[in-house]
Amino acid sequence: MAVIYDRVALIGLGLIAGSMSLAMRRDGLAKEVVGFARSAETRATAREIGLVDKVCDTLAEAVEGADLVVLAVPVGAMEAVAEEMAPFLKPGATVSDVGSVKGAVIAAVGPHIPGGVDFIPAHPLAGTEHSGPRSGFAELFENRWTILVPNDAAPDAVAKLRALWDGMGANVDEMDADHHDLVLAVTSHTPHLIAYTMVGVADDLRRVTDSEVIKYSAAGFRDFTRIAASDPTMWRDVFLNNKDATLEILGRFTEELFALQRAIRTGDGDHLHAYFTRTRAIRRGIIEAGQDTAAPNFGRASEKKS
Repeated sequence: MAVIYDRVALIGLGLIAGSMSLAMRRDGLAKEVVGFARSAETRATAREIGLVDKVCDTLAEAVEGADLVVLAVPVGAMEAVAEEMAPFLKPGATVSDVGSVKGAVIAAVGPHIPGGVDFIPAHPLAGTEHSGPRSGFAELFENRWTILVPNDAAPDAVAKLRALWDGMGANVDEMDADHHDLVLAVTSHTPHLIAYTMVGVADDLRRVTDSEVIKYSAAGFRDFTRIAASDPTMWRDVFLNNKDATLEILGRFTEELFALQRAIRTGDGDHLHAYFTRTRAIRRGIIEAGQDTAAPNFGRASEKKS
């Protein structure tokens, strides 16, 4: 596959950035991939495992001369990073990100991007509960969607970034920031909040049931615990920065839950059967779209030991 960018700078070296580096280097999509992380320990680990071609010790060193800079840090940290790196950005470069929220990222990062540099927010809908520089793997994005928010970026810059994600195996789509944040509130943010809540309830019950809630966990609860194991800093920032959309969807969820609660209390089996039939059809649609496959690193040795 042809080289798309000469130099790519990854700011933050966790699961997403690490997977991007491995995928780009595997397929020859960039001549050089450099990385930077605030933590000296993370930088040392990245060097040890050869995660990128070069680990930089300063943000300025990483972004200087880069054709593409990808912010792979928590949403709450992006504004400070953007402000610090702005003087060192190369004219004609593209800045992107991988955050789960787009409206807040545009508001925080956009004002710091200098003229002559394109800012194209992005969100790969891929991940696992693992984090850190050792968690990445090149296949993470295969047959997963990546959403681009073109903003006012030059069409050729958008096409180039789209080609990169396509080259890493992703399905690529475009939408505006508000629509993205509403869609993700439904498909990701609110489900994560529910998972965190359910695991919290189980933790309270564990004190009453002598750990039987944990000992006899069935598949459904295990799925909740996997989701709830995700990076707490990232999810704190997601909820604080996608507040309106998440609260709207959470309100609708609460209404649905009350309706089901009433059906159970009143013995309305017809309502329950009709509701479960409709939601079962949604699950079948997810399967048909090929979006139900577990991430390739689920069940790795590191997970089996846990």
